[in-house]
Amino acid sequence: MEFNKNQPIYLQIAEYVSENILTSKWKEGDRILSVRELSMKLQVNPNTVMRTYNHLQSEEVLYNQRGIGYFISEGSTDKIRKIKKDHYVKVDLPDVFRTGRLLGITPDELSDLYNTYLKEAGK
Repeated sequence: MEFNKNQPIYLQIAEYVSENILTSKWKEGDRILSVRELSMKLQVNPNTVMRTYNHLQSEEVLYNQRGIGYFISEGSTDKIRKIKKDHYVKVDLPDVFRTGRLLGITPDELSDLYNTYLKEAGK
């Protein structure tokens, strides 16, 4: 995993975990990699992974069974989608709309582009 300098590493790892959940690679109720295992896999400090897991636990995406490990909470997929959707609507979409306005892209053109994307992504 390559990290960018514009976002804390623990949040980038949280994105990685969230993406694995959203794509059903990791399913609700599954035990996930231990702090040590994930830190070795991503080549980061275990404290960084611990911070990630604590963050996701505070968002009720993960839960810890003492002595056993971390598990994906029931309903975590919906929680992640809500968190990501709220962020997208508040942070990303305004930039898309502003750029579209500056470039003269109409809502109909944007809709057409989105539908084309969906068709190509479905291949």
